[in-house]
Amino acid sequence: MSKKEVKLPKNYRPSEKEEYMNPKQLEYFRRKLLNWRQDLIEESQETINNLRGEVRDVGDEAERASRETENSLELRTRDRYRKLLGKIDQALGRVEDGSYGYCEETGEEIGLARLQARPIATLCLDAQERWELKQKQMKDSR
Repeated sequence: MSKKEVKLPKNYRPSEKEEYMNPKQLEYFRRKLLNWRQDLIEESQETINNLRGEVRDVGDEAERASRETENSLELRTRDRYRKLLGKIDQALGRVEDGSYGYCEETGEEIGLARLQARPIATLCLDAQERWELKQKQMKDSR
């Protein structure tokens, strides 16, 4: 970390009793995001290795079609991971600039429970619900 090193107790979990987004909480979420990022990178690398390691001329047409479907699913998963990695990197940037944990729309606290469930969240629950309703209305008006 570029700032003062923050030590976390072994089984530290952010608590509502603490000041919101204090240095320990920020470090906790920074580590959580970095670990998630590393897991996604490792899984993506496994996917690449699996696709490279396959023998292309295996079996009959049905088996080949099945393999192509599996490959397509793996590539879609990899694309989803790529997008997630971008969101994780953005969240890490917010940890560094001190805006992590606050709603991009309202400036209100996103909340520890929501961040535990979705560490890349950028909106508080109310703002997220408004956004989803707006998306639904746009979809329905088509």
